[in-house]
Amino acid sequence: MRFGVRCIAIVVFAAFVSFGCGGDGETIGGGQSGGGEENTFIFGRGPDSVSLDPIHQTDTESRIVIRQIFDGLLDFAPGSTTELIPALASEVPEPEEDGTVYTFPLREGVKFHDGTDFNAEAVVFNFERWKDTDNEFHRGGGAQGTNFSYYDSLFGGFDDESVIENVEAVDEYTVRFTLREPQGPFLKNLATAGFYIASPEAIRDNVEDFWQEPVGTGAFRFTSWDQGTTIRLEKFEDWWGAELSEEEGGGGPYVDNVVFRSIPDNTARVAALTAGELSAADGFTPDDIPTIEERDGLRVENRAPLNVGYMAFNMDREPFDDPLVREAISHAINMEEIVESFFGEIGEVATNPMPSELPFFNEDVQPYEYDPDRARELLEEAGMPDGFETNLYYLPIPRPYLQDSRGIAQAMQRDLEEVGIEAELITYEFGTYIERTGRGEHDMALLGWNNVNDGDPDWHLNVLLNSATATETNAQNISYYRNPEVDELLADARSTVDEGERRDLYYEAQEIIHEDAPMLPIAYVAAPVGLQDTVEGYVPSPFSDRFNTIRMEGGS
Repeated sequence: MRFGVRCIAIVVFAAFVSFGCGGDGETIGGGQSGGGEENTFIFGRGPDSVSLDPIHQTDTESRIVIRQIFDGLLDFAPGSTTELIPALASEVPEPEEDGTVYTFPLREGVKFHDGTDFNAEAVVFNFERWKDTDNEFHRGGGAQGTNFSYYDSLFGGFDDESVIENVEAVDEYTVRFTLREPQGPFLKNLATAGFYIASPEAIRDNVEDFWQEPVGTGAFRFTSWDQGTTIRLEKFEDWWGAELSEEEGGGGPYVDNVVFRSIPDNTARVAALTAGELSAADGFTPDDIPTIEERDGLRVENRAPLNVGYMAFNMDREPFDDPLVREAISHAINMEEIVESFFGEIGEVATNPMPSELPFFNEDVQPYEYDPDRARELLEEAGMPDGFETNLYYLPIPRPYLQDSRGIAQAMQRDLEEVGIEAELITYEFGTYIERTGRGEHDMALLGWNNVNDGDPDWHLNVLLNSATATETNAQNISYYRNPEVDELLADARSTVDEGERRDLYYEAQEIIHEDAPMLPIAYVAAPVGLQDTVEGYVPSPFSDRFNTIRMEGGS
């Protein structure tokens, strides 16, 4: 079957190259195939972005583009998953008044891509837009935007529910945040792509289209988006970070243009990379890696495995409201075999809804053992000795945590059939998939989560499994898991800076979540990136790569 799929993919690729990966005249600079005068870095990926308004995205493919266009107050040191560094702020502030006040001095002379000034008022404008539901610009994001879900998830809600009580401009280049209570991951949250600072003028001009006409302060400015295929950026000559060292997150940008090209088929993407049509690409399966590594002029680098792939049970639907059914399915699926077959050496069987490299990971929690007989016993105990019919949504494109979602879904389907559960496999275009699962239209669904705020457990557990994120639309908690005890544990862990207390709270939460089984964790995956050897200065990041340090050998 796998050979047949690859044959079909080759046909798809033949059609793809007939009009050319660079059919619009773009070529890779620096001695790549085809010569080319432009100093252009072309990045191949599976799906397209969903929204380029930072606050309205939660997907990796939107985030990696946003990382080039925008900057936040803070960032993470290149190659680090722990060290915060200043970005638009000129220093990382210390907490004041028991962790309820933070004062940020800002960089002076920074310009947005539209020529307007970055200052304290721009920061206030953005946070008031995100926080206040009666703000006239608390909208936009496009049809598939996430309705400010990052702010809702990480800061506890909007208006008076927000942990951020006030954001004020002390002077032109100083901004002060006042919190209602301490928040352990507050500074790390501010470094996430969801809170990058956008041009107030551009939002005022056309908030409804800002998601597809983004304006930030980043190393590259947006030029065009052929939705479904290509996003083009160009070097921003006045980028504030050019004078900083690369260790400080600055340097460059050294390439004139960055192009993101969507190639959903894995085989076609590998072929485009090996043919020199792409400078770099990701989203590969383990089977693709030898093809890349064995080709002269190519190399593979891995991003840290700060992610988790999972199968969510929709607990708002019968029979998944019954813990016996969820436990039965957890025993019915041979997860070790799935991880070995589909991830190989880059995957690790997942036990918790947070990666094993994160702090406060509870190693005492073990995966559900593959035991079809036990699964049948549990189904009989639940009153379903003959099983039942259901559906299983699977992603239409490769993701860092699930490179072959369809294959994994088929393997799960076969395992479930062995215990009498007939699962219909369903998928949709990526944006529609996120929209439908965010409305709870699935019975079971494959999805995953990348850590984008310094590996804090809050980002995984509180976003994926808090009752507050089990919303009617744009749900992050697509298991629709609601456990007040877990909510309280996660809230307490978020609102303390005591490391020992946080560890105890997160350990207990993981034990309860495992017992309740709202989702079945699949794998923690190191995401491979294939690159031409002529690409220099690439720094892999689990938080989405920045391309300002990229150089093309022979480029300007």
